[in-house]
Amino acid sequence: MHARRNALLLSSALALAGCASNDRLPDLGGLYTRVARHHDELRNPVIVIPGILGSRLVDGESGRIVWGAFAGEYANPQTPDGARILALPMREGAPLRALDDDVRPDGVLDRLKVNWLGLPLELRAYANILAALGVGGFRDEELGRSGAIDYGGDHFTCFQFAYDWRRDNVENAKRLHAFVEEKRAYVAKEREKRFGTKDADVRFDIVAHSMGGLLTRYFLMYGDADLPDEGPLPPVTWEGASHVDRVVLVGTPNAGSVKAFTQLVQGVRFGPLLPEYEPAIVGNFPSIYQLLPRARHRPVVDAADPSRAFDDLLDPALWERMGWGLAAPDQDPVLEFLLPDVSDPAARRRIALDHLRKTLRRAERFAASLDRSVEPPEGLDLSLFVGDAVPTPAVAAVDRRDGSVRLVEEAAGDGTVLRSSALMDERVGGTWSPQLVSPIRWSRTTFLFTDHLGITRDPAFTDNVLYHLLEEPR
Repeated sequence: MHARRNALLLSSALALAGCASNDRLPDLGGLYTRVARHHDELRNPVIVIPGILGSRLVDGESGRIVWGAFAGEYANPQTPDGARILALPMREGAPLRALDDDVRPDGVLDRLKVNWLGLPLELRAYANILAALGVGGFRDEELGRSGAIDYGGDHFTCFQFAYDWRRDNVENAKRLHAFVEEKRAYVAKEREKRFGTKDADVRFDIVAHSMGGLLTRYFLMYGDADLPDEGPLPPVTWEGASHVDRVVLVGTPNAGSVKAFTQLVQGVRFGPLLPEYEPAIVGNFPSIYQLLPRARHRPVVDAADPSRAFDDLLDPALWERMGWGLAAPDQDPVLEFLLPDVSDPAARRRIALDHLRKTLRRAERFAASLDRSVEPPEGLDLSLFVGDAVPTPAVAAVDRRDGSVRLVEEAAGDGTVLRSSALMDERVGGTWSPQLVSPIRWSRTTFLFTDHLGITRDPAFTDNVLYHLLEEPR
């Protein structure tokens, strides 16, 4: 039974890979079936953490889908009620953590439903990561409990951490801390029931994609410690790592992404079949500011003088002066959607600029908290999977006369995240040396030749992750 399920999951994983028919593919079933069937108390359960946009969001009061489907009565950002339910509340003087609403995460987005010319389509999102882990015998708890896949009683070895990706990554890191504590207690009870082991020291492995890797790193370094808006950064305690052995980061923008900058300035259409999200809506989400590239790496330059880089990317005065994002004068109609009780355009702008200042300051503090060069605790294994074969936005040029932005340079990456960003390569914009200079102590790095989501569909990703989690000596 286990072998048959593994074969089905393997077929799914390889179908997702989309490789040419003449490529040589590993027999993953043959390689890992025996170890996949071997369940004991020494196998660490795995937590899967998606990136931005990777969790389904639902309005808790109405049940309406906020993100994760684009058919029926979904939250269309082009309509007043759709924009309002999608955006976080904005209140002048209120801290970001107090800007709560009724939207809640509702599982990792394994499939994205899109309506195109009246025809329902399904785009597979994180199903490939779950399928890859399924080949190794990791049984996803949510799929098992929902009845989507019949694992019998064997569904306590893989957990999805869904989160509200609009919000501050520190908030979500704190929620991850509580999630780990909850699942530790659950797995400990299961091990006592199945293996007779009492008070088991349950430890986890983590597989995190894209922005999920950033909140994972904060959790590892600081546990559930908050990040003060002012004053010294919290001490690096590695509290989160106390119950984690192996961490696999996949396409994580550790040094930010130029795409995040252009999307905040220009708005974004996340796919050809999806609606456009205006700059004031994108600029409402604190998390996207926390994906901004580091100014010291010179990702944004003066269009009139490319040798002159902007060193104040997180300065609210610059954003107001350039008219970017929430500060754009033409965004008042969107602000009117988001602030229906505020009739005065000047008052709406004041609230928007207050929100902009808070999010930029939070992004500055978050980046500083992650960029510290500190030795990880003994036993914590940190692996990186990164794409470096797709031209990726590397430098944007700004016209200081009107604030307009255009991409002027590309470099190796996965189409979204630069190779250098994933590595957190401090040689960029600084002094070159033949060896990597990074504040992150990588245990190993694997380069793949595909795009941002394609990394998780690559059989080389599946092969290496399964060996790392299942067979490699600890």
